[in-house]
Amino acid sequence: MRLDDKVAIVTGSGRGLGRAYAEALAAAGAGVVVNDIDGEAAAEAVAAITAAGGRAVAEVCAVGTAESADALVRRAVAEFGRLDVMCTNAGALRDRTLGKVTDEEFDLVVDSHVRGTFTCARAAAARFREQGDGGRLILVGSPAGQYGSFGQTAYAASKAAIIAMVRVWSVELAKGGVAVNAIVPIALTRMAATIPNLTEVVAQVEAGAPVPAELRRKGIGTVQDVAPLVVYLASSESAGITGQYFGFGGDKFAIWGHPKEEFVTYRDGGWTADQLAADFKTFSDHFQSHLPPGR
Repeated sequence: MRLDDKVAIVTGSGRGLGRAYAEALAAAGAGVVVNDIDGEAAAEAVAAITAAGGRAVAEVCAVGTAESADALVRRAVAEFGRLDVMCTNAGALRDRTLGKVTDEEFDLVVDSHVRGTFTCARAAAARFREQGDGGRLILVGSPAGQYGSFGQTAYAASKAAIIAMVRVWSVELAKGGVAVNAIVPIALTRMAATIPNLTEVVAQVEAGAPVPAELRRKGIGTVQDVAPLVVYLASSESAGITGQYFGFGGDKFAIWGHPKEEFVTYRDGGWTADQLAADFKTFSDHFQSHLPPGR
């Protein structure tokens, strides 16, 4: 699959999943703006891409402000003449339980993920509208935003908000030919290494060992395993696919469902608190588990 006529911005692409996305897009022929707050990491990513024959430039800034988003779009247009794909991967992580997370930590995570996605998508959508031939917004979610995850109040809330943005923007931007989708990736990254039962596996894979087959079947693989989905969603082959969120990793592909009412009942005249107390004895049969399968 070739993207020779495409130009993409990947935020937070100095390392990890973001770098894998940027490298895969460039390998398919796209011009790529690599973004990171770490200038050295961004430069290394660009060097790797260009050494492999790809086209890439670095734009070092923290996402979140309108100024940063506008600068990213301007750089893409200045270097490559247009913009076709905005992949919003950047975001901070500060794991704390509710009683320990500070206002500053909460704001940092929410600003980087939610505001960073919002401002970058808004700037890209404006450029797509100016060009007049559509575009792609590829947002990045997380299983934490679907299930919740212990100690990740800010992160889970942010990733859930990003999925809500997919629902809204896929409707708002459809007339202009802009497809809006999210990926919900799982990979053995530095973040995964903080999970006790994955710490040793991450170290082994970084040392060159293959990902165990049982983990791949569960959807856990390398960052490179996730990148093909980004390439596909950036391509003309994915035209018409919008408003979706796809789980991807290892050997597993999944389509996440949209929220729906699981149980509905009616009572003429409505409920009193006492009647609810009586009825909840049967309502509880329909309560849903919010934990991932197997937990």
